[in-house]
Amino acid sequence: QLQASGGGLVQAGVSPRLSCAASGRTFSRYAMGWFRQAPGKEREFVATISRSGGSTNHADSVKDRFTISRDNAKNTVYLQMNSLKSEDTAVYYCAADPGLYGSRNSVEYIYWGQGTQVTVSS
Repeated sequence: QLQASGGGLVQAGVSPRLSCAASGRTFSRYAMGWFRQAPGKEREFVATISRSGGSTNHADSVKDRFTISRDNAKNTVYLQMNSLKSEDTAVYYCAADPGLYGSRNSVEYIYWGQGTQVTVSS
């Protein structure tokens, strides 16, 4: 089970960090990813991190602004969000991919969190 948190109404200049806590003892056996879905749009890839945390991949739209990381001892994956823009407003989902390296394709992910809303206020 994945539980995402850390969203909310975010004003310009604030840099929130999303967290996704996983239950169970197999967290390190999954690559983890963040996706988002804005109103009226399809779910899109944001970032992914390998099982060990040694490899990450970010969408071009968030590169150099968002950073994915994980702490396997805490069974948690994070998404640090900097320099937020209005177009970052969306529901953010964390997900688990059984592959060694996470995929950009959402169909590869087998477990999903419930999502956390991030609304950027200018």
